[in-house]
Formats: sequence, C-alpha cells, structure tokens
Amino acid sequence: MNSQMHPPISKYKAEEREIWTAEMLMQSIDACENKWLKVAFHLAFAATVRIVELLGLTWDCVDVSEEAIAENRAYIFINKQVERVSRNAVDELDAKEVILIFPSQKKNNKTVRLLKTPKTDTSERKAYIPKFVAQILVNIKKEQDELKDILGSEYQDYNLVMATTFGLPIGDNYLRDQMQKVIDEQGLPDVVFHSLRHTSVTYKLKLSGGDIKAVQGDSGHAQADMVTEVYGHIIDEDRRKNAQRMEDAFYNRENLNPQMKGADAGQTANTVAVPEGVDADLLMKVLGNPEMAALMTSLAKSLKAE
Repeated sequence: MNSQMHPPISKYKAEEREIWTAEMLMQSIDACENKWLKVAFHLAFAATVRIVELLGLTWDCVDVSEEAIAENRAYIFINKQVERVSRNAVDELDAKEVILIFPSQKKNNKTVRLLKTPKTDTSERKAYIPKFVAQILVNIKKEQDELKDILGSEYQDYNLVMATTFGLPIGDNYLRDQMQKVIDEQGLPDVVFHSLRHTSVTYKLKLSGGDIKAVQGDSGHAQADMVTEVYGHIIDEDRRKNAQRMEDAFYNRENLNPQMKGADAGQTANTVAVPEGVDADLLMKVLGNPEMAALMTSLAKSLKAE
C-alpha cells in the first residue's frame, strides 16, 4: 500500500478539562445553601469519591465515633455504588453485582436504580477523612435518626448516608443541578461533578509532597502509575522547585548544611511549639502550601464573620 496516499493518522490527544482550584471549591462551599450538595462537596474532596460511590455510601461503612474522631482515624469505606440502568439491562447484570433494586417512584419508569458492587476490586477502599468532615456526618446521622423516629414505618431505611426525607437515595442529577446553580451564581468555571476528584487528587499530591501511593489509596486508581500519568505535571512542579532549592542551597553555597524549617535558633521568634504527637515535617508542609494557606485564610474569614 502506498503510504503517500494514506498519510499517518495523528495520535489523538484528549483535551484537558478545566478543574476547580481549592480556592474555587471553598468559594462554592461557602456559597452553597443546599445541605446535600455541601455534604457531597466535602466527601468528594476529602475522600476522593465518585458520585456513584457517594450515593451508595451506607452507615455500616462509616466510622465517625467520638474515639475515631479524637484519634484522627475517622473514615469511610467505599464498597458500593448507586447506578441508574434500563430495566432490560438489569437481567444482563451479574446477579452477584446487584445488592438491591430500589423501588421506582414512577410506575412507567423505564429505568431503575441499583445498589451494586463496584466494577473493580481496586475501587473498594478505605478513605480517612478530616475531623471537620467527620463531624458533618455525625450531624447528618443525628438528623436522620430523628427523622426515622418521626416517620416510623414510612421511612424506607436502606442505611444510606445520602438519603431523601423518606430514605431513598439522593439523585445524581439533583446534585448536578444544584451544583450548576452554584456555578452560575458564583461565576465559577463550568465543571462537572467528577472533576472534583481531580481537584482532590491535585490538592492531596501537593499537600503530601507528591506521595503517589497514599493518594492512590484514596482515589481507587488501579496502579500508582495511573496517578503519575494523569497528575505527573503536579509532581514535576514540585521536582522543579526542589531542583531550584538545590541550585541555591548547594551550588550557590548558600546552605551546605540544611536544617528543618524553623529549626535554627535565630528563628525562634517566628516559631510555635509543635503539639505532642504531631508530625512536625508534615505540619511544615501543610503550613507552607499556598493552597492550604488560602484555605485557612478563607476559614478564618468565615469564623470571624460568625
């Protein structure tokens, strides 16, 4: 075959989607008036969950006990998801995948919602959550228990965290519509809910200094190199900064004996005591991260406003 008649096909390169920065996410959380969207924002960001995983989260897979929160080991375990499929497609699914079929609210509905197992084993994972997010879940559970007492048998208890007034799963389209309202009102970039996973992974990589394995554990990526492939530019950014630090410290002979930040005696006026049990190195990374600084500033402003 004459290659001149058939020029080589250029390799398709996926267009990069815009994602929210941590500052944009904080802006959306501050502006959000919908309880369930706010919960979804926090869990998607803190636990790097997909929307189907978020809707399938049940209370038996949540540990927000007082002890767990106090010891910084509160977590959620992702092992289920809620999906809407056509009624015909239900019969084609492996019976082992389907945990239950939720009752349809419309008689002639051609689709049903399922609670099912995830597609891959790596999607099952434990994600530790910050105390702030854990306390939100504590409050949600208290509200649900009070609602169950009021409604009695009218409450259809599927043990869902994200549940309607009568116990059925919150709709994914409902969350997307509420998110779109926040985007329009705040003039934020028009992103999809799934992009919050990218915001989460990006932030965690920066916060952890590029700890790919730790981030992979939260995100449910099958392999660490998948994280590297998608988020390599973030890691490269930190590596470039390290190269510049070496240039200044070693090759420019500015600091041949580097110490931990804040360790010099001459810096004692600007240091604070690190509480017992806190990793000083990790604390310095957190405090030195520009996105975390923006997050803390926003939080301080909201506390001041109260």
